[in-house]
Amino acid sequence: MSQDKQKMYPRFRLWARIEHWILLISFTALAITGLPQRYFEFPFAVNMIEAMGGITTVRLLHRYAAVILILGSFYHVFLGAYRWFVKGERIRIMLRPKDAVDIYETVKHNLGLQEDPPKMTKFNFGEKVEYWAVIWGTAVMVITGFMLWNPIAITTIFPGQFIPAAKTAHSAEAFLAVASILIWHLYNVLIKYRNWSIFTGNLPHDQMEEEHAIELERLEAGGDPYPGLNLPAQGLRKRVYFFVAIGAAIAILIGMYWLFTFEETAITTLPAVTREVFVPLVTPTP
Repeated sequence: MSQDKQKMYPRFRLWARIEHWILLISFTALAITGLPQRYFEFPFAVNMIEAMGGITTVRLLHRYAAVILILGSFYHVFLGAYRWFVKGERIRIMLRPKDAVDIYETVKHNLGLQEDPPKMTKFNFGEKVEYWAVIWGTAVMVITGFMLWNPIAITTIFPGQFIPAAKTAHSAEAFLAVASILIWHLYNVLIKYRNWSIFTGNLPHDQMEEEHAIELERLEAGGDPYPGLNLPAQGLRKRVYFFVAIGAAIAILIGMYWLFTFEETAITTLPAVTREVFVPLVTPTP
């Protein structure tokens, strides 16, 4: 049955879809501006850098995209805190013992040792692993990127070897992230299925049945798509949340502005100082 004739089930709320757009845009910009810097020896990288306005422009664009990624990460944390503290929603993306059982039963099913695949929840084990890989990868990229952005400040605290180490880690994690998106994520989302739920917010019946059978059963039984608890004093909780969130957001914005502007050495491309290479005179051999 085609997707347009199937019953659709709620999968992602508007705020979650906005999160994905922020991540999609910032990650793509970081990849396009970052990988040519990693492979600068190759002609394609030189052409890409020149097409984007030169290395100085590319470096600035890379850092602007990094700021968007960091702001998107804070947005994700704030949104999760609201759902947990105000609405009382369970964090369903957390890894649980059932995920280990699902992995085991999936392997058995793929090997023909088990007839039916396991029934899985709203987020199956593959999606959870990918989510936590994004969390880990973002943390590595932000930390190492900050070190490369502010090398002088970092080397006043840590040995100088931390900078080339950060460059290696940043570069390797970037390559791993791009390869993971192209090979793993896009295959599972766009090739294996035409899964547009992160843009539309809904998922068709056949995909729910195969990938999220337990969630499908819960929804068909009349369950709330985004279940929460009726926490006491919810109005008070909401006021406390917004008071704390606004104060934290202001502090974060001020802190980010200071952290990413107090040192300019890694942003400004300095002009060449020496125009001619010194070559010592060599006395001809008689």
